[in-house]
Amino acid sequence: MKHALITGITGQDGSYLAELLLEKGYEVYGIWRRKATVDYGNIEHLKDKVHLIYADMTDPISLMSAMRISQADEVYNLAAQSFVATSWDTPIGTAEIDALGVTNMLEAIRNVKPEARFYQASTSEMFGLVQEMPQTERTPFYPRSPYGVAKLYGHWITKNYRESYGLFACSGILFNHESERRGIEFVTRKISRAAAAISLGKQEFVELGNMDSKRDWGHSKDYVRAMWLMLQQDTPDDYVIATNETRTVREFVEIAFRTAGIEVEWQGTGIDEVGIDKATGKTVVKVNKKFFRPAEVDVLLGNPAKAEKQLGWTREISFAELVERMVKNDLALLQAGK
Repeated sequence: MKHALITGITGQDGSYLAELLLEKGYEVYGIWRRKATVDYGNIEHLKDKVHLIYADMTDPISLMSAMRISQADEVYNLAAQSFVATSWDTPIGTAEIDALGVTNMLEAIRNVKPEARFYQASTSEMFGLVQEMPQTERTPFYPRSPYGVAKLYGHWITKNYRESYGLFACSGILFNHESERRGIEFVTRKISRAAAAISLGKQEFVELGNMDSKRDWGHSKDYVRAMWLMLQQDTPDDYVIATNETRTVREFVEIAFRTAGIEVEWQGTGIDEVGIDKATGKTVVKVNKKFFRPAEVDVLLGNPAKAEKQLGWTREISFAELVERMVKNDLALLQAGK
């Protein structure tokens, strides 16, 4: 039986990955931070099936202890300060977790069990001001947020440890991926929750930022499968995981509200733009400049050809299905009083 250690196990990706590994017969260990109140997050339904270890990405000793306890054959580093907007408010904290934290985990592996295989969760935000379309593993990086910069360090230190110490270390350059388990602070979940709440009469409107930002959106459940596939290869490498489709925030809004029974009609432009419910004439979407980034990432579009060819990976959940699943889940939660 293989042992796996997941950092960030209570998050969106961590929970889907834990489910996948349990299905494959792994003994699953997860790192979580000690809090005043116990919060299992997205693994409430798995808490009796996984082993949880208190540790922190900024504490190397705790990570070494986690490696000794778990004796992990595979380590998946999903822990991060993963909200881009917050990274401008806490740039140093973001760097300590998303950059130096990766080094701490790699050092723990190197010193405790160097034969363990390591997966690093890199991000399309490293491309930032994109240098070519679509983006591939060879596209130059140009991050435009403290989050993107910190993640770029994590990406390069993973490559460095692979080349310097011979560790089996891979980075998955994952483009935007969402799900029903996405945190409410992320714009996609903010939209799906608002569409559900407005349709139920529990909210009047939602305020959003740049409606023309373009992203390559997939479902987390598909993307964690790619993580696992990377660590099953004969040699370690880095892969772009994406859908090769780009969609605007506006498109996400339209599908989300349509799923909730509201047809949105747009009026105005730029920061004066609003979305109107065609049936009632009420404003349901407002653009607010406070939600624009200091340095905008206008478009992200990934080419997953390498992953499709070498890993045999393909995404199964379409963009429309992703949005519909999120809205229907939020409708169910709100109707249940959650």
